[in-house]
Amino acid sequence: MTEPAREPRNIILVGPMAAGKSRIGRELAQRCGLRLMDADAEIEREAGASIAAIFEHEGEAGFRRRERAILADLLKQDGIVLATGGGAVLDAGTRALLPERGFVVHLDASPAIQLGRAAGNAARPLLQHPDPSAVLHTLAEERGPLYAEVAALRIDTDDLSPSQVCAWIVAKLPACLRSGVGT
Repeated sequence: MTEPAREPRNIILVGPMAAGKSRIGRELAQRCGLRLMDADAEIEREAGASIAAIFEHEGEAGFRRRERAILADLLKQDGIVLATGGGAVLDAGTRALLPERGFVVHLDASPAIQLGRAAGNAARPLLQHPDPSAVLHTLAEERGPLYAEVAALRIDTDDLSPSQVCAWIVAKLPACLRSGVGT
């Protein structure tokens, strides 16, 4: 007799840069007793280079190829909180895989808040532009519908602390993820 397939015990965070995915992911993993996997950190580890350097030497297309491969590998795991990069939803295959492999939470932030949080951060290649605010508005328009397509829950992080966001996520988790979670 075969066992029925078990729902993946993963929480996947998607959303724009500086929405809080990495920071909230750390706290959420601790609260839920899961391992944190940060896609951008894994890309840098595997490449032996920063994301900015990958963009510089391989362009955005090269970075996106690496991102797609890393996400496919990470999504094979179970029992993780996965903090994705802001552009993870650009690939249709990844978008299909995300909700299959876990509870997807869209952490959102307004372009003004994103700009304040990311100000002066040279590690954000897409913001190395004369008008980073315009870039963030364009990205929000392009990617917003893609985040909505994959997410089971959307949280605006503009006026919330990471602890408040984590509490909100934990309260909305499906039963398969809620058991044993401290609040």
